[in-house]
Amino acid sequence: MTPYSLAFYMDVVTTGTVLGLRPTDSPDRVTEVLGSDFGENRFGDLGMCRDYGLTEFYWDRAAAELPWSGHHFTLQVHRLAHRGRTLGPTEETLRARYGRFTPRLRWEKLQRLLARRGVPLLEIPESPANAPCYRTFWQPGSQVAVSVIGVCGEYSTPDDLRVGDVDSIRAPMTADEVEWRRAWVG
Repeated sequence: MTPYSLAFYMDVVTTGTVLGLRPTDSPDRVTEVLGSDFGENRFGDLGMCRDYGLTEFYWDRAAAELPWSGHHFTLQVHRLAHRGRTLGPTEETLRARYGRFTPRLRWEKLQRLLARRGVPLLEIPESPANAPCYRTFWQPGSQVAVSVIGVCGEYSTPDDLRVGDVDSIRAPMTADEVEWRRAWVG
């Protein structure tokens, strides 16, 4: 096992899943794996997020009477840098499988270990509203995006993170979204 739970992040980036859960999985399936201890946020009748601490899953639907459709998940890695940090309700599950989680995930270490596995990460344009404070790297096969602190900025980046720390990991980011970003930023 890779030390300091890098194996967890490597699994997510390589597979585009969290503990085998795909971004498209139903709320019931996510609850089956991550448990029923979560914070739920509804965005009217058409959007929902379940927050498990480190992991958030999002769903949407076209009408209130239709079933939820998985939209994406985000690992809020930056939350681990806060004093008194926990992995949230899934802490036991994640620690049992991956061990101890460090307060910060260093981008260069994650990138180096993924490169050794033959998993490339390509830098893609950041929105002007987030650049240069954030940089985004994309894994085309798994459609995972990794957001990294590029420059620390007051009110722009979390106070507990340094340049080169991973802020979050999100899936999916499709090839169409990457092309849209390239066209938008220019």
